[in-house]
Formats: sequence, structure tokens, C-alpha cells
Amino acid sequence: MRHLLRYLGQRLYTTWATFWFVLPFVLTFPVQWFYSRRPGGEYVVHAINRWWSWLSITMWGVPVEVVRETTEPNPQPCVYVSNHGSYIDIMMLFKYIPGFLNMMGKASLAKTPVWGPIFGRVYITVDRASAVSRGKAMVQARRSLAAGKSIAIFAEGRISHLPGKELLPLLDGAFQMAIEAGVPIVPVGQPLNHMFMPDVKGSLRVRYHRLKIVFHKPIPTTGLTLADIPALKEQVAALLTGDFLPEGAVKPGPSTWKDPASVTPEDHEPQPLNS
Repeated sequence: MRHLLRYLGQRLYTTWATFWFVLPFVLTFPVQWFYSRRPGGEYVVHAINRWWSWLSITMWGVPVEVVRETTEPNPQPCVYVSNHGSYIDIMMLFKYIPGFLNMMGKASLAKTPVWGPIFGRVYITVDRASAVSRGKAMVQARRSLAAGKSIAIFAEGRISHLPGKELLPLLDGAFQMAIEAGVPIVPVGQPLNHMFMPDVKGSLRVRYHRLKIVFHKPIPTTGLTLADIPALKEQVAALLTGDFLPEGAVKPGPSTWKDPASVTPEDHEPQPLNS
């Protein structure tokens, strides 16, 4: 009975969390659609997205620990470099980074039904398999930084298969744009988002779990050259992996009403050999 009640509780909470994710977007969609097509409308859309993120995370009812290594405001503009473990990573950045933030995301986000075209018009999208797309995204990023708009990027390029345990190799783009623009890099650790909403192919899985976001001290890039990128990547990677926590080393498993002792191997998802 205890396992059945836990299963029902997980399904109900998934429904609750999904409702409070979808409702704010449905209510604001006409305004977002309108302003995403107007010059300067990105500020309105981003303000709505920040409100959407605040409302959703608040209504999920999970405790959020926010760590800022410095009490000084982050320099503007800057390049925020975050690890990537969950689809709620963007919402966490929107909620806890004040002002306008130009998000750089993969091109497939712009193809998401309904919301995708708005994201594609307001923020920067990149197809990393296309040299043309990468070049276009870099130009947009440079213009954004020159206009005083900070950039946020997931330097791993995709969600890690072992979030909270293994950081994928960081790509050069974020570091190159920061060095060329002479702006600081602010590493941002998000070690527990995948415990709330793990990336599960073909399925939506939500678990009530505390969240944490860490804003590290800005790393200046003034005087650095592209030859310094490997050392800079190593420095940022060390900070991000240092945020990992033991409780985040294993992704939540699927919901089941069965007693774990009676569950057969085929009831579980295949796990990576090194997990």
C-alpha cells in the first residue's frame, strides 16, 4: 500500500507541476506572440518569461537554495556559463538573473510547437552541426554584448547523460565570445535540477526535490587571448563540478506501484554502465 500511495502521489505532483508550467504560458501567449514580432519587444517577452518562471517555481513548492559568492552585482554585460542537466535550467536562470538575459539555445528549441517560434525571435538559437548557424549565432552574441545585454549559454552543448555526476566537455564558443568582447564569465552551477525533472526520452518525470543554484565570482577576461581558452575552460569546469552533490549523483527512477523487491530488471530503464 505504501508503494501505491507513493506512486499516486508522484503522478499527482507531476500533474500539478505540469499545470503550473503550462497555465502561465497559455495566459500570456497572445502578449508574447505580439511583442515577439515588434522591435524592442524582446524586453517585454523576457519580463513575461521571468514572471512565468517565478510563478511556476513558486507553485511547485520546492525549496530553492541560492548561493552568490559575491554580494556585488554581476558586471553588465557578462557571459553566464552554466551546466545543463534539466529542461528547467532555463527557468532557473530567468528567475534568478535580474534584467534582460539573452539566452543562447539549440536550434531545435525554435521548432517546439507554439512556444518555439517566440523563443527563436527573442533569443539566440544555434545549430552546432552547421558552421553557418554557428557563425550567425556568434555575430548575434557579439552584437548583444556590445549593446550591453548579457548572454547565458550551456557550454556543454546538450543535457549531460549523467547530470550531477559528470560534466560534458565544455565547448569553446562561450569563452571565445567573452574574450573577444572583453567581458567577464560568470560560472553558474545547477547541481540538482535533474532531480526535479530529469531528461527522460519519451516521458515526463517530475519529482519533488529541493533545488540549488550557485553564482560564482566573475572571471575577468581582459587581456586574455584565444590561446587562453583551454585554461579558462578548465577553471570553469572545476567550479561547476565542484557544485555537484552526492544526492544528485543518481537520476530519479520511473514511478512504480510495485514493491521495489518485486520489480524485475525489465521494469527499469537501462542504466549507463558507468553510472
